[in-house]
Amino acid sequence: MPRQRPTALLVSLAVLRRYDPGVTATAEERHGLTPGTVGEVAHEWARYRSVITGGVTRAEWLTGVAEALAERVGGPDVARSLVVEWDAYRGTVDHTVLAFLRETRRSGVPVALVANAADDLALDLTAFGLTDDFDAVVNSATVGAYSPSKEFLHAACAAVATPPERCLLLDAEDRHVRGARVAGLAAMRYSGPADLHYLRAALTSA
Repeated sequence: MPRQRPTALLVSLAVLRRYDPGVTATAEERHGLTPGTVGEVAHEWARYRSVITGGVTRAEWLTGVAEALAERVGGPDVARSLVVEWDAYRGTVDHTVLAFLRETRRSGVPVALVANAADDLALDLTAFGLTDDFDAVVNSATVGAYSPSKEFLHAACAAVATPPERCLLLDAEDRHVRGARVAGLAAMRYSGPADLHYLRAALTSA
C-alpha cells in the first residue's frame, strides 16, 4: 500500500543551526590542542548521553568536559576558561532553512523542532529569535530519550498531534533518518537548499 503523504514536518536543530569549526579552532590551538578536541571530549557518548537525556545540566556537563581536559591544557582553571570560550559560540541560523519552515507553517503544515539538546535549549532559541517559529519544540533532555529512538520520535509526533506515518523528519544525519523510518516515519537527509524543492512538493501536496 502506498505511504500516505506527510501532513507534519519534524526538523532537526542540526538542519537549522550551522557551526563554523574555525571559530573555536583558534582557542584550541592557543591551548596546544588540535582543532575539534574540545568537541570530541564534550561528545564522548557516555558524557553526552547524560546531558541530552536530562541526567545532568549543561553546566554540569561543561564542568565534566573541563575536568577531562585539565591535564592537557595546564590545569583546571585554564581548562574551565577554554571550555567557557568554546561554549560561548552557539552557531548561526541557516536563514534559507528558516524561510522554508516559515513558509511551510503558513501553508498549514505544523512544524516541530526536534533536538538532542541540553536543558537550556529554550535560551538558545530565544537568543536566535526563534521562539515563535515552531508549533512544538521537542527536546531530548525533557523527553528523557534521544533521537532517533522510537520513544523520542513518537513523542515528537504526538507534540504536533500527528500519527508517525503522517510525519516527515528532516535531519542531517543518516542514522537519524534510518531510525525514523524504523519508527514508522517518513524521513529525509538534508544535504542542502536543493532538497527544499522536493520537501515543499511533498508537504504542500498533502
